[in-house]
Amino acid sequence: MNKPPTTFRPSGRLYLIIAIILLGSASAVIRKITEIGAVQAMGGHNPISFCNVLFVGNLCALMLMVVIYQRQWRIPALKKIRSRQWLSLTVVALLSAAITPALVFTALGLTTVNNVILIGQIDVPLTIGLSVLVLGDRINRWVIIGAALAFIGVALTVLIQPPGESISFMMGEREMYAQAGLGNVLILLAAISKALANTISKASLQQIPLGIFNIYRMLVGTLFFFIVTLVIFDPGHFMDVTSPFVWRWMLLYGAVVVLGGQLAWFKGLATSTISEVSLAAAFNPLVGIFAAFLILREFPTQAQYIGGAVIMVGIVCNQIGIRRLNTQTQRQITPKEISEAVSKLA
Repeated sequence: MNKPPTTFRPSGRLYLIIAIILLGSASAVIRKITEIGAVQAMGGHNPISFCNVLFVGNLCALMLMVVIYQRQWRIPALKKIRSRQWLSLTVVALLSAAITPALVFTALGLTTVNNVILIGQIDVPLTIGLSVLVLGDRINRWVIIGAALAFIGVALTVLIQPPGESISFMMGEREMYAQAGLGNVLILLAAISKALANTISKASLQQIPLGIFNIYRMLVGTLFFFIVTLVIFDPGHFMDVTSPFVWRWMLLYGAVVVLGGQLAWFKGLATSTISEVSLAAAFNPLVGIFAAFLILREFPTQAQYIGGAVIMVGIVCNQIGIRRLNTQTQRQITPKEISEAVSKLA
């Protein structure tokens, strides 16, 4: 009896690997796109500014999400969401889709991609601390050690580094020293914002359908960023938003990196255990540093090597702790538990 031909079905682990590669390389890709815009700029004006990258990139991703998740946006499903959940969802949207990426994108113009990746790891101990204090989560000594080492590694990355090594490639020497550390401060603020969003999401939004969660988060975050930018600056700040050159690159970035990474991540979540997802997320900083080298030829500094090594040891300890916590409960991870893992959008 002939067996029917088997069709190849990617495993959850493969989806997680694809997601980490795409999401982990996001910062390097964004920096590269702005460099391409600088080469094409006329009169010294770069049409692919970080503001345009964030606004147009989010807009492209939002349009694609609407197409994919439109079936989940039904009146009965929306009526099931309580007013308190809408409030929490709005706060999470402002933090995760507007404030955090705005801080990260601004920092990318002031510091190296490797600094953005390594210093951003401070969100791990912050999220763990908030989960314990606010939600009463159970942890063990390995998780505590891992969080402490991550904090120490970030501190070493910042403190050992000479000022001139961490400042924008777009500034002159005098401005480099005048702005020393600003990018690092912005990344720290972004990590705090991300940790708060993750904690609120875990506490209040576990039952929100994934399509509603993603579309609303991206819609509110994009509108908030647009309005705030208009208020702080002026309408001329978005003068290049309609440029075909900007939209070509942002459609590519939004479709492949942002949406492709998120879809692969969600697909992996559906068929993976908590330990598998956590292990995949642990490789995010390594992928980001490797992408910075391949795409930008950015070599880690001595401070980044030292701090990064300590952070990676902390990640290993954290993995040991998570595996021990979940030894008896190797259940499938739910989509909403993405709030405990890697966020992309940077």
